[in-house]
Amino acid sequence: MASGKPTDPTTPSTSDSRTPGGRLGQAERALAWRRLGAEPFDVVVVGAGVVGAGVALDAATRGLRVALVEARDLASGTSSRSSKLFHGGLRYLEQLEFGLVREALRERELMLTRLAPHLVKPVSFLYPLTHRLWERPYTAAGLLLYDTMGGARSVPGQRHLTRAGALRMAPALRRSSLIGAIRYYDAQADDARHTATVARTAAHYGAVVRTSTQVIGFHREADRVSGVRVRDVEDGAEVDVRADVVINCTGVWTDELQRASGSRGRFRVRASKGVHIVVPRDRVVAETGLILRTEKSVLFVIPWRNHWIIGTTDTEWNLDLAHPAATRHDIDYLLEHVNSVLATPLTHADIEGVYAGLRPLLAGESEETSKLSREHAVARVAPGLVAIAGGKYTTYRVMAADAVDTAAVDLPGRLQPSITDRVPLLGADGYHALVNQADLIATRWSLHPYRVRHLLDRYGSLLHEVLALAATRPELLKPIDNAPDYLQVEVAYAVEAEAALHLEDVLTRRTRISIEYPHRGVACARQVALLMAPTLNWTEAQVDQEVALYQARVEAERTSQTQPNDTAADSIRSTAPEPRPHLAEPIL
Repeated sequence: MASGKPTDPTTPSTSDSRTPGGRLGQAERALAWRRLGAEPFDVVVVGAGVVGAGVALDAATRGLRVALVEARDLASGTSSRSSKLFHGGLRYLEQLEFGLVREALRERELMLTRLAPHLVKPVSFLYPLTHRLWERPYTAAGLLLYDTMGGARSVPGQRHLTRAGALRMAPALRRSSLIGAIRYYDAQADDARHTATVARTAAHYGAVVRTSTQVIGFHREADRVSGVRVRDVEDGAEVDVRADVVINCTGVWTDELQRASGSRGRFRVRASKGVHIVVPRDRVVAETGLILRTEKSVLFVIPWRNHWIIGTTDTEWNLDLAHPAATRHDIDYLLEHVNSVLATPLTHADIEGVYAGLRPLLAGESEETSKLSREHAVARVAPGLVAIAGGKYTTYRVMAADAVDTAAVDLPGRLQPSITDRVPLLGADGYHALVNQADLIATRWSLHPYRVRHLLDRYGSLLHEVLALAATRPELLKPIDNAPDYLQVEVAYAVEAEAALHLEDVLTRRTRISIEYPHRGVACARQVALLMAPTLNWTEAQVDQEVALYQARVEAERTSQTQPNDTAADSIRSTAPEPRPHLAEPIL
């Protein structure tokens, strides 16, 4: 390992190897490419979903030399397409997975209080009761266990309601759909923004983080994996990266990368498709979210800014892993189940956005994906190669620590213990003070206070970095046309500091315009592309190309969502062109 590493990895070094503030702009991208080819690393992490970003952060804060590479964008797979909850998972209590629930609730508590209070917020849910006598005590006992398993509690405990009380809280419910209810709390976050912040925090502590950088091969010395060959999928350049250990954090692509490494896997990953729909907040009159039982699992109606997210489905998926497609059947399933309790049914015309994601489940004990364990597995597949899969978004930090612990046998020297339970994510420090100062900040920048609070809940104490971009360009403080929930400065910041390289990156992940507006980003695509162009040095032709690519993506998604089954939907969704021209899919 490198000499002269800081004795306290939570204190950033002033060395040039670190990225101050975790910025991931064009200059940092160019430097990262040079470093990948020139420096030896202790750990190369493949895949920048939440687990990969978490592994990079865990390893960097233990004092290791770390590189994190991602073929597409930060959180471009599963980690931007979840239910956006930090939760223990009530249904796992019924499956007797007490360890998983306890672990997840502890992580929820850490995020709410110490690690990411700017990103992770409490959210309440109403659990309607439909059976007399037994259901209330049965559910109350489960929720009491749920409320106490996570240790210290930063959210209120359960509250029991009569039918009249529940209807006052959620007038949208049909009176005959419940006999009473229980209200309980969990937490939620913008998953893509959270994942990007984890990756930037890893860069802040020294990790080399680079997107649009695909692993296309593995290097070996005898029977040992000694590094990877990567390709810049923007320009086709390739370079070899040396490492003591490679950690495969590619989720549903785990098996594909395993085959490319030439090593035999220790477990198999199955993809389960989860579809969510987004509807306007005024279509469901309620002051709390809902959790409903289904024949297979549960259905959430989740408050999301000016919207509701309704989901999810749980079906096996064996088609394109990069672009899972929602079908008409998936959407009808969600509408049917939510309408079973609503006084005024939702229709297809109410839907503003639809998204589909794939859960990486460990294959094994059941053919039904909704019953597969959400426990994670980590294995040393070969000397110098570790793989991790399964798990839940909420427990990413625990998964990351387990992966780095497993890699220890391939690392020279003594490995320090994980400390990420004490490392706040970028933007957490000072957040609460800035919330108290929101009115003053709003006056200083001539913004409405709610705009400042919106920025604080997305960037935390990085707010000043974001606003600084408008110091000489005050026009950036205007809302985006046709997407007024977001300011133009957020687009500029996404490109200058958050590794956004394509229009899709901004419209679907740095913001959530693609699911929050009926036009799905098409109506503001050109304006956003023009805001990105100066930093990325796009020509007018490149702006036109980015807009055309995004429009093709949206058109393919819309059409696929009218198809009756997965095969038909996938054949249409997969026709949309890939904005990263040198991406290989599959790798071999």
